[in-house]
Amino acid sequence: MVAMFQEDNGTSSVASSPLQVFSTMSLTRPTLLPSPSSSPFHSLKDLKPEERGLYLIHLLLTCANHVASGSLQNANAALEQLSLLSSPDGDTMQRVAAYFTEALANRILKSWPGLYKALNATQTRTSNVSEEVHVRRLFFDMFPILKVSYLLTNRAILEAMEGEKMVHVIDLDASEPAQWLALIQAFNSRPEGPPHLRITGVHHQKEVLDQMAHRLIEEAEKLDIPFQFNPVVSSLQCLNVEQLRVKTGEALAVSSVLQLHNLLASDVTSNNGHSLSGDSASSLPLSNSGKIDSFLNAIWGLSPKIMVVTEQDSDHNGSTVMERLLESLYTYAALFDCLETKVPRTSQDRMKVEKMLFGEEIKNIIACEGSERRERHEKLEKWSQRIDLAGFGNVPLSYYAMLQARRLLQGYGFDGYRIKEESGCAVICWQDRPLYSVSAWRCRK
Repeated sequence: MVAMFQEDNGTSSVASSPLQVFSTMSLTRPTLLPSPSSSPFHSLKDLKPEERGLYLIHLLLTCANHVASGSLQNANAALEQLSLLSSPDGDTMQRVAAYFTEALANRILKSWPGLYKALNATQTRTSNVSEEVHVRRLFFDMFPILKVSYLLTNRAILEAMEGEKMVHVIDLDASEPAQWLALIQAFNSRPEGPPHLRITGVHHQKEVLDQMAHRLIEEAEKLDIPFQFNPVVSSLQCLNVEQLRVKTGEALAVSSVLQLHNLLASDVTSNNGHSLSGDSASSLPLSNSGKIDSFLNAIWGLSPKIMVVTEQDSDHNGSTVMERLLESLYTYAALFDCLETKVPRTSQDRMKVEKMLFGEEIKNIIACEGSERRERHEKLEKWSQRIDLAGFGNVPLSYYAMLQARRLLQGYGFDGYRIKEESGCAVICWQDRPLYSVSAWRCRK
């Protein structure tokens, strides 16, 4: 059954899209078609979707080259054509291009701090908690990514905690109760009975933690499981491990879902965060990686029995804007394509996910530098090296866990998704494009 599922022939627009040409592109020679200046505006709208997709890629790469070299007049000409051809409610490439166009324009504006600040002076700076939670919930509903991550994380925790009487789980991004509701139910089904369970939730919004506490306490009371919830209102960057209140005699588990990459931004100090030149924490030696290294060492000092890490499996932390543009075009075209195959183009919820989640990530990857650039996604191989250096050893995800994850994908009918095993870890792919990784670790004494 697993073999049959792995050979699923589900097709999508990404398989036949202009993104196929990425594999033959050169970072230093992005020109695929004649110069944009040689194509009159009136003829651009007559392009077929495939031709338009190729031309959009060409324009984005051309524009990025001009932005990187400081040739703002040429960049402006490319942005004008990009704005004509891209659309946030068009096909996959039009939608992707719309957000990359906005990101490149933002990068140019940031080179003029006075202009940038003036244009953004009246924007509200407080985040809307309910909108933030709503968009995260939409991502949870529209993609199987978090469902698979939670399943694999819970399975690794259950297997590591077999026979334990007191279990403490630390959630470094306590925004989704569904994961821990499932874990409470699974612990309740243990042959030896449930442990005394304590969950510590870390989140920067108290309101989110209050909602989670209510849901989990309600479920634990219903099942008559001894349970405590410890809320920690903090961002990951400001977290003090003493706030986690780890007690002697507890078996500890740590769950990090799409959080650790944010700590890489703390490793970079930039005197000119608005410059057009790149910078990268990935250029630092892994053994001297500042905040992330200190954080992993602190977690190691708590002696968790298991730590499960989910991260974007992409290389978006390159030193140049061109490197990041190419890599992120790959990734976000695949993510937008996932939605194209499942959700109508006119869906307001789809547009919210694309704009408020993916669009903001694209803008941060392309337009920001220094400590302002938080979306520093890296590949599983690099995370594995970093976590290994902090004193952790890899715990291969069990055959049963991987089987359950594949069945989950199959049960939801998500054609096009794959789960591949890589050194005992799980990599969630769209077609053959890696998107997210899940890996489990234990302290190596």
